[in-house]
Amino acid sequence: MSKENKVPHRFDSLSELCRMLGLPKPQHPLITVSNSMNRQLDMSKLPNPHIKSFYKISFLRNVSGQLKYGQRYYDFEEGGMIFIAPHQVIETYTNQSDHSGYALLFHPDLLLNTPLANKIKQYGFFSYDVNETLHLSESEKKTIISIFTVIEDELKLPIDDFSQDIIISQIELLLNYSNRFYKRQFITRKAVNSDILQKLENYLDEYLKNEQALTNGIPTVQALADIVNLSPSYLSDMLRSLIGRNAQQFIHDKLIEKAKELLSTTNLSIAEIAYQLGFEYSQSFSRLFKTKTDLSPIEFRKSFN
Repeated sequence: MSKENKVPHRFDSLSELCRMLGLPKPQHPLITVSNSMNRQLDMSKLPNPHIKSFYKISFLRNVSGQLKYGQRYYDFEEGGMIFIAPHQVIETYTNQSDHSGYALLFHPDLLLNTPLANKIKQYGFFSYDVNETLHLSESEKKTIISIFTVIEDELKLPIDDFSQDIIISQIELLLNYSNRFYKRQFITRKAVNSDILQKLENYLDEYLKNEQALTNGIPTVQALADIVNLSPSYLSDMLRSLIGRNAQQFIHDKLIEKAKELLSTTNLSIAEIAYQLGFEYSQSFSRLFKTKTDLSPIEFRKSFN
């Protein structure tokens, strides 16, 4: 069987994963913390590719090698935090990698009947690509490691009535700090992100100017993400921090901007403008225009004239 067609090995239990990596048996069947700050893990022991049925949050001090996550390959040269949701296909290709750090793995069942069970879906970084690693400052590293340590210590204690609440509160704290640090990363990389924004604006301007929407339809968030080699989730969060608009809203703003131009400078009908902008139905265009401007396309044209 070729590598491309190889069926991924599925890890449904934490115990199986720990056993394969030579780690101690988890103290809890639904959650474990791997502390390899002072030693290296031999990741070559893992089946390639594989799928985990649980969440994984990793702080990697110095990771190198090549990793395939989803449909893309990435090379690592420095550490950071990586967030992987359940049921993602993971492939690693490396002879020797330094995977020292912390890894928190927990099954979704741990969160059953807790507010975090639904809230965890709101943390967009679980949908980021691996090359969108969260890079931490020294003080941020200390904060993150302290939370891993608290969870690790809590798992060593006998389970009592407070165990689950304490552990879940620490997981949520870890996620909230990660959210804060990602927002900081967007700010500190503002110059780079501004270049990305300019590239996207140029792409959409040319796309609409050359009437590509007539044949290809309205530009999608995925198409924009592919242009700048980012995941749709990361792109939306980056744009929201930069201009206060997510990727879908950014596309809509460009469509409305072009629509206003066509309404004010041409005699094209509303339907013709809608189709030129990639809308399958003119009613959909009119509805979006009304939502964004509080005027129908006809009312806008009349008010402009």
